[in-house]
Amino acid sequence: MDQEDGLTAVDNIVTQFNTYEDFLDSQITTVDLYYLEDEGLARQLVELGYRGTGEVVKREDFEARKAAIEIARMAERTQKKTLTSAGKDLKDNFLKALALREEDNCNGKVSTVIFIRDRNSHGQEVSGYIDYAHRLKIEDFEVYFSGKRRLLPKPTDMRCVSDLTRPNLGLFCRT
Repeated sequence: MDQEDGLTAVDNIVTQFNTYEDFLDSQITTVDLYYLEDEGLARQLVELGYRGTGEVVKREDFEARKAAIEIARMAERTQKKTLTSAGKDLKDNFLKALALREEDNCNGKVSTVIFIRDRNSHGQEVSGYIDYAHRLKIEDFEVYFSGKRRLLPKPTDMRCVSDLTRPNLGLFCRT
């Protein structure tokens, strides 16, 4: 067994068990406990490699790998995502303002609420409040920053008012 296979086996053991004691306990059989009559002694024998049904892993190796895997998970979570507005030549002031706030909204440093009052493709007035951070999470803003689609409120936004029939009557949507 070469070193790469050994590291993979240790990684599997580390991810499978929460603590080193849990790993040791998994190596102890009921027959071991019957003859030894002491769980601590059985753990010591497994740790020294005299007993057990699997790979011998030292406490230091287990804890070091556990810490390394946790650091890798945290780094993966905090790894910066590429901003949708990055590299785009934005001519519209509204899109420029959204691009300035995109990173801070993605990271949770800022919360932006956008009020939009516009007309949809049917000529009906649509207005509403958009939680920019929420929409960035659930929707790809590439189409907005590239100019393929206009940003309009949706019924799933904080509040959407849509004039569907007459100018004085509107539909209120709340979430």
